[in-house]
Amino acid sequence: MNFSQLKDKFLHGGGLISTFLRSSVSSQVASWIDLGMSMLFYSFVFIALDPFYRSNLSVAVGAIAGGVVNCCINYRFTFHAAGQSVKAVGVKYFLVWTGSLLLNMYGTTGLATLLSHWEWLVNLGFKPDGIFAAARLAASLAVSWGWNFVLQRNFVYRPTWFDRYAIRLVNLILRIATPRLRRKLGKTNPQN
Repeated sequence: MNFSQLKDKFLHGGGLISTFLRSSVSSQVASWIDLGMSMLFYSFVFIALDPFYRSNLSVAVGAIAGGVVNCCINYRFTFHAAGQSVKAVGVKYFLVWTGSLLLNMYGTTGLATLLSHWEWLVNLGFKPDGIFAAARLAASLAVSWGWNFVLQRNFVYRPTWFDRYAIRLVNLILRIATPRLRRKLGKTNPQN
């Protein structure tokens, strides 16, 4: 197999291995954005907060940024879901992402708390930022492989029985929100 065939199989192949490799690329891009944002907010923005809130809020900010990037890349590149309803994919992704967020938040905080009580790590010179980074990376990898890939491949980017309910939910939210948004924009926009 030549390079062109390998590239085509990677970019367009539908098999488990090709999909997993593309998912790994997407996951890594999103994970680095997630980790970077988490560390930025943990180290500089939320520094004055109690450690529990500092950790959880930092993880949440990173997860939101990484989740948006991951959903966009996966829709076109990883799972080739361009024919799927964006509304259904959005709702299903949000459900899986919420589970991922909770697993990442409490997994990171729990693991960081556990590791910070290991005296031998502190004696080796590990600081709270380093312990947080190690816990964040370990939780992120476990959730990415064991939760996100499995559910995205088998639920989010495939047509399911749930799609019609997801689409109805989005339509309902839009019907409720649109008149309110129009009224609000009308009140704040002097040209209307």
